[in-house]
Amino acid sequence: MDFTTLMRSGKQTGDHAMSFHVPETWMQGRTTYGGLTAALCLQAAMPTSGGRQIRSAQVAFVGPVSGDVECTATLLREGKNTVFTSVRMMGEAGVAAEAIFAFGAHRESSLNFANLPAPEVTSPDETASFFGESPRRPAFTRNFNMRLANGSPPMSGAPDADMSLWMRHKDGSVPPDAVSVLALADAPPPAAMSMLTGQARISSMTWMAEFLTDDIQTNEGWFLAQHVADTSKDGYNSQAMTLWNTSGQPVMIGRQTIAVFA
Repeated sequence: MDFTTLMRSGKQTGDHAMSFHVPETWMQGRTTYGGLTAALCLQAAMPTSGGRQIRSAQVAFVGPVSGDVECTATLLREGKNTVFTSVRMMGEAGVAAEAIFAFGAHRESSLNFANLPAPEVTSPDETASFFGESPRRPAFTRNFNMRLANGSPPMSGAPDADMSLWMRHKDGSVPPDAVSVLALADAPPPAAMSMLTGQARISSMTWMAEFLTDDIQTNEGWFLAQHVADTSKDGYNSQAMTLWNTSGQPVMIGRQTIAVFA
């Protein structure tokens, strides 16, 4: 099931509540891919926004989830310019995720800058596939085109944890909006995995993302993501991410906490 079909399959089950069935093709091991989890929660929250743009997302991946899920949105506060909404995702085993979204109306401001230059990398057409023909890859990654533009692949024993990838949905009908970008941005493996020399289990714990533009546009669906691991200690990894469009304009920044069993 492609991304567009999955998002359209949601059924209203109550006031600001939606149910979805996540197929095996969107799984990451024994749980749903985290980017899709976040996107489903945002989809449920959108009706509460009052037409305001998404500004930030904070998602806690509480437990594994597969199959049938229900996302229930709760309007926490609505002001003149902003809305705060929480979403709880329930799965067959209980709470799967908790999210808080902040929406804000556009305002004219004397401050207008973005000190986030994109790295110098080859274009998507000049960049090799991240996975190649390898059959050993998480199921959900087959829903994306991913190309390694800079850095080293996982388990290559690299000296640092800095990875840049071109990414896009394989589903060509996906619009470049906040929901689809949130689903895409979490697709790369943790940057720290480049430093490993063997297999290791990982599990995303929290993810914070901030949207930097009201008008998300890019060419042919491609976005450039850079993931950099700042620290890894006591079995927990902290990394930063930035997402640019093909014109080098920043679209999103974020931070993630990941449990690494290695």
